[in-house]
Amino acid sequence: MYWQEPQRPADFQVPDDVVDVVFAIDCRELPVDHAHALSTAVVGAAPWLADAEGVGVHTVHVAGSQNGWERPAHGTAERLRLSRRTRLAIRAPKTVADRLMGSLPGTVLDVAGCRLVVGEAHTRLLSKQGTLHARYVVAQAADEREDAFLARTATELAALDIRLRRALCGKTTLLHTPDGPVATRSLMVADLEPEQAVRLQQRGLGPLRRMGCGLFIPHKGIDSVRGAQDD
Repeated sequence: MYWQEPQRPADFQVPDDVVDVVFAIDCRELPVDHAHALSTAVVGAAPWLADAEGVGVHTVHVAGSQNGWERPAHGTAERLRLSRRTRLAIRAPKTVADRLMGSLPGTVLDVAGCRLVVGEAHTRLLSKQGTLHARYVVAQAADEREDAFLARTATELAALDIRLRRALCGKTTLLHTPDGPVATRSLMVADLEPEQAVRLQQRGLGPLRRMGCGLFIPHKGIDSVRGAQDD
């Protein structure tokens, strides 16, 4: 594969008006499909979040394998095993982030029967990397065709003044909620200018941000190998 990254302005400064609030957590395990349960628990602990604009709750992610343990597939009854390094992250405007850092630490969340204690927090700036990845982007249906999904994605990105140059979507994943399953697909978007990358992370794509949908993070691939400097 030939992959040449475009030149990016070295002097671009990532703004801090939207950040990720990263919390240490004490939690042994979580269901693989915990998006709705985690969202419900977080909003239950901070009810004012229900009316806050621009807030997204990242699903908790763990390594694919560790000490002989393989991460179970989505849709199974097995649990994710969390390590001490596992973190909870919430994307929010700076004013909301400050309030979260003052209210959530010390809170005990019940996430689908799993006890999660929220610890100390710090903020992390969004990334200016040109390749971003979202684990879940809401699809129109479980059988939505890949070309239709990508065409719709291009239209939604255009509304954010982002031209889709390169993208790759993954298989369909169902996120279960009390109202029924939500069909999603993973999505990688490449060739973004720094301003576009930050804008996409700030705004997200599609609905259900509080369930972790449409939230983009740096892709741990070519960009990170090239040593992009993101805190």
